[in-house]
Amino acid sequence: MPSNVSGAPSKDPTLAVEFDYFARGAQVVIGLDEVGRGAIAGPVAVGAQAVLAGVTEFPAGLRDSKLLSEKKRETIAPLVNEWGVGAVGFATAAEIDERGITAMLGESARRALLELHAAGVAVDQALIILDGSHDWLSPVLRSPLNIVTRVGADRACASVAAASVRAKVARDAVMRDAHETHPHYSWASNKGYGAAAHYAGIADHGLTEFHRKTWVK
Repeated sequence: MPSNVSGAPSKDPTLAVEFDYFARGAQVVIGLDEVGRGAIAGPVAVGAQAVLAGVTEFPAGLRDSKLLSEKKRETIAPLVNEWGVGAVGFATAAEIDERGITAMLGESARRALLELHAAGVAVDQALIILDGSHDWLSPVLRSPLNIVTRVGADRACASVAAASVRAKVARDAVMRDAHETHPHYSWASNKGYGAAAHYAGIADHGLTEFHRKTWVK
């Protein structure tokens, strides 16, 4: 992982990890990252970003979505879209209640990868970087893929940082739309996470179809 002069991990991603896999023969690297795992309402989303061998640059200012303000994410998202082929897969609150969050993380990723495949990306030949230490994708696949897990990939790898921005921007849009239908929960600001205003809305108005009912205490 790149470091700054103080020796602390850098917050700015690079393509060093992707270049390493290209040097080993990969023609496509796909970064994956999830958003919304810990929310109590709304879907979970997994972003995917394909990077082809030969790519040497990525959008200026790109970082893990958690390190960017909402305004900055909205500004950089079009640049990410132009950078390469990507997709976002979702799983609903009802699916999470029925099958559990881990399974639906995998299913969301599978849905995103199916979109990449439909767009012409050779997913079956790609090296897939999954942020974190746990491979929650392989158990839901019909055929095995070449997956590596990497802690901190959302900060270190441009492909995964781009995936995180895609997922965050797409999921935030879903929650802002849901706020228009259910304004009592302040989803426009808390995006379905367990903020005080969200719990106050639940106390006054009960649960909606957007809530993960098994998660609400």
